Amino acid sequence: MKNAINWFEIPVKDFDRAKTFYEAVFETKMDTMTMEEMGQTMAFFPADWENGIGGGIAFGPGYEPSDKGSLIYLNGGDDLEKPLSRVEKAGGKVILPKTSLGQHGFMGQFIDTEGNRVAFHSRS
Repeated sequence: MKNAINWFEIPVKDFDRAKTFYEAVFETKMDTMTMEEMGQTMAFFPADWENGIGGGIAFGPGYEPSDKGSLIYLNGGDDLEKPLSRVEKAGGKVILPKTSLGQHGFMGQFIDTEGNRVAFHSRS
């Protein structure tokens, strides 16, 4: 097994609001896919689909945002302070600023526009 995680989905209540939030935080556009037969809509974070780990936001039956339970760490790039600094401007709330993990880099946590607790990780 190369990675313990190979896919993730962040549940959302308001798809357009959540997509706008994450596009602003990451300064990117997310591709959207609707699976009508399942009643689900997803938008995907940029990923190296050949060698990396992918994921996105998900809307539909069975998806309920929460600040409890599993915590997803998104790639904070070269310095997670950059995307973390855009969280509140995009409508979220930083709940843990950039924090050292010693030799393991840095992390920071936030609540997104949907009420999910999410984190960033970076090496510096």
